[in-house]
Amino acid sequence: MKKSLFILISLATNFLVAQTTTDSITLNPQKQLNAAQRLLSGNYASAVTMGAYGEMLYNQPNGDNGELDVQRLVLLVGYRFNDKTQFVTEIELEHVDEIFVEQAFVNYNIGNNVNLRGGLMLVPMGIINEFHEPTTFNGTERPELDNVIVPTTWRELGIGVNGRFNEISLGYQAYLFNGFKSTLGDGEGGISGVLRGSDGLRGGRQKGIKSTIDSPTFSTKLDYYGIPGLRFGLSTYFGKTQAADDIENIEGANIGISMVGLDARYAYDRFTARGQFIYASLTDTEAYNTLTGADLGSALQGWYVEGAFNILPIQNEQKLFAFARYETYDTHADTAGSLADNEAYDRTDITTGLTYHLAPGVVLKGDYQFRSNSADTNDVKDRLNFGIGVWF
Repeated sequence: MKKSLFILISLATNFLVAQTTTDSITLNPQKQLNAAQRLLSGNYASAVTMGAYGEMLYNQPNGDNGELDVQRLVLLVGYRFNDKTQFVTEIELEHVDEIFVEQAFVNYNIGNNVNLRGGLMLVPMGIINEFHEPTTFNGTERPELDNVIVPTTWRELGIGVNGRFNEISLGYQAYLFNGFKSTLGDGEGGISGVLRGSDGLRGGRQKGIKSTIDSPTFSTKLDYYGIPGLRFGLSTYFGKTQAADDIENIEGANIGISMVGLDARYAYDRFTARGQFIYASLTDTEAYNTLTGADLGSALQGWYVEGAFNILPIQNEQKLFAFARYETYDTHADTAGSLADNEAYDRTDITTGLTYHLAPGVVLKGDYQFRSNSADTNDVKDRLNFGIGVWF
């Protein structure tokens, strides 16, 4: 037993020593890589690559007890079979007691500017769903827009192509995925809906867990990086939800989803900024709500803008950003049939705080959130947050 443990530790040590150091807090959006892109970059001396990221958070709603949580710890493992073929996986532990496979895909380089990719992958919508490592964004918590409308971390099983045309400064992605799950049967003839007005599409993620597929969905993203320091993104997602065989032909069991996203990131000297807009149009929600008793809106919409300034001298390795973000999102941007617009679902968050990059790959965060909704109810409380994040 001791000998086996020694061999395992020795192998892991050799893998880590063989890897070259990469900067996980590059603020230039044109050069920034997410975890999977780093493993695929080829900037390693070993065929096997390993890494991890994680977050430990403290949330204190106004007037309530605070909560301490190991939000997530993610193990990253990649393997290079040859110069053209690689495998990437992320194993995530959430809240200490839940284990998920966040990504697991094969990437094959067909030729110049074209890669074929298949497996469990991130849906390329907006910023945070692809760049959610804790050192890549300001704020202890991810933006709420990227929780209820873009249900981060949003990943599904699929296949597609991606690549970059550097001569025109354009990156592209195009994938076929299974869609969201829409309904559940109780085995006794009853049907419940997993999509709701309160949290939008989040409950429909299948996450590669015995995923049901009726018809594939189509997801694309274009990234333009031809202007120094600036990166623009255009994302689309089209398709229908998926229901089980014994449910899918019932009227209202499925809905159609058309989603579009615009995003921008900018960095100059000690200043950074980002913004995002997401709009989703849902069809057949009146029949869906009638069948399931849900209150799903027929349109979801949200946007945010954020600015940050590094207080420390630019030549320092450490960085201390003061930031502010204004965010508004509405999961009842429109409703169909007799469903009334719930003003409590039209929410606004103003987040301001500090992000301290202690070293490349280590970040300390603190912020305060002013939270409200159009109904002006007391169930939305301002919140104080602190966090520690790592990525290597």
